[in-house]
Amino acid sequence: MRRISIDKDYLQLIRQLIGNYLLGSLIAVMGVGGSLIFSTVRMTRHDTQTITQILILSLLLTVTVDTLVFHRHMRPIRAALTTPNPSLAQFERAYKQTLRLPVLAVARVMGPHWLSFMLPGLALSIWDIRRGILTLPMTYVALAALGTLLVASMHAVTEFFLTSRSTTATLIIFRRRCRMLHGKDVGFSGEVIVSLRAKFAMSAVVFGTLPMLLFGLANGIRLLDAASSTAPYWSWATTVLVLGSAFSALGGWLLAADVRRPISQLEYLMQRVRDGDFKVRAQDTYMDEFSNLIQGFNHMVQGLAERDLLNQQLVDSYFATLAAALDARDPYTAGHSQRVAAYAEAIGRQVGLSAEVVAQLRQSALLHDIGKIGIRDEVLLKDGKLSDEEFAVIKQHPVIGESIVRQIQPDTAMKPLLPGIRSHHERYDGRGYPDGLAGTEIPLFGRILAVADAFDAMTSDRPYRKGMPTERAIGILLEGRGTQWDPAFVDAFVAAHQDLSASLAALNLDAVRQVAASTKA
Repeated sequence: MRRISIDKDYLQLIRQLIGNYLLGSLIAVMGVGGSLIFSTVRMTRHDTQTITQILILSLLLTVTVDTLVFHRHMRPIRAALTTPNPSLAQFERAYKQTLRLPVLAVARVMGPHWLSFMLPGLALSIWDIRRGILTLPMTYVALAALGTLLVASMHAVTEFFLTSRSTTATLIIFRRRCRMLHGKDVGFSGEVIVSLRAKFAMSAVVFGTLPMLLFGLANGIRLLDAASSTAPYWSWATTVLVLGSAFSALGGWLLAADVRRPISQLEYLMQRVRDGDFKVRAQDTYMDEFSNLIQGFNHMVQGLAERDLLNQQLVDSYFATLAAALDARDPYTAGHSQRVAAYAEAIGRQVGLSAEVVAQLRQSALLHDIGKIGIRDEVLLKDGKLSDEEFAVIKQHPVIGESIVRQIQPDTAMKPLLPGIRSHHERYDGRGYPDGLAGTEIPLFGRILAVADAFDAMTSDRPYRKGMPTERAIGILLEGRGTQWDPAFVDAFVAAHQDLSASLAALNLDAVRQVAASTKA
């Protein structure tokens, strides 16, 4: 059953393409070309019969050559549509070939199609004239060759646009089947095979200028047939045709530029949205259908911005909830993760980190002690001094925390947070844990969090001691520059500390309330 449906898709495409070919031939060759020959040139009945025979022979040869070339163009498409399980490479070749079919149609018509029609007809006409079978002037043969070029151009452009419409369903089939079989999209994002400018210029010249050229050619033949002097006519006709062609090309270029302008604006803004900038808005300065498109784009970006804000709030709440759950195990450390996050943010901004990196630094700070979930209460909550064995257990929490956060998906979002979680107890002189890293071997987040974590630990109350004054804690940080902590981040923290007073007071008040509530309980 599946093979039948695939073959049906291929046969449907073939029928449409053959229909396009016949329609283009009927309009251009039989309609325009036939009318030009038999209504413009005055011929005897014998000449008409001879010309008809030449046209039939040339047409048969053209159909044969077209069939061979068309079969070669369709080979990768046929393979992808008639094979039960095509490979990804087959899908890619077939998809690209289908996109190129309109261009290949133009190349076929203007190449093998036109040459296989024109050259045999030209040769047979010259042969018959020289043998006396045809009584037409040899000049007609040259004008007929020019006429076939003009007619072929009209046929090529007509088939180009008809083929573009016919291939849409096949392209959709390729993308759907490729996703189903290989889990990948076969589309070529951003690849431009024929630009709008080229389409408009081609259409303007072919549909705007070629009819005028055909009219001029027919008029010249009439003058030749009337035995009139044609030199003044051709001089005048050439000037008119050149000016008309230039005007048509200019009109196509202006139309393409007018259409391209909003498209270029949207392409630029879409790239900014793809990069995460949801503040962009397109300027609606258009009086046509592009106005609706611009408004739709702006509504879409507004919706993305609102959803991004909601997602960010959910992520922030998620990290804050994890930090609060950890702090709840020990009422005396309530608010610790939030305060360390505030300190780390201040250091990050002070040293000029980007907003994106500062946001990641904050998230890493909120989760820096998450590994303590894996530490037994009798060790974690012990009031007195820890034994060597107990301290060895505590020293495992950075590794445990990294392992926990590594399991959170998507892993690409969690990966930047891991170095801070694992390395916030490393020392600048290499005597820290868990890896004994020194200097700049310690990850950036680890060096920043070491300063923030140490300051909050020194200034926070514990069951066995009261937190030390801020000035003393800062003095200890300054004494430990270059030994325990990175000097640059100690200096940055000291410089930024005064700006944190208000936010820290609020965090400390929340911590006091949590301690009071826990004591009453």
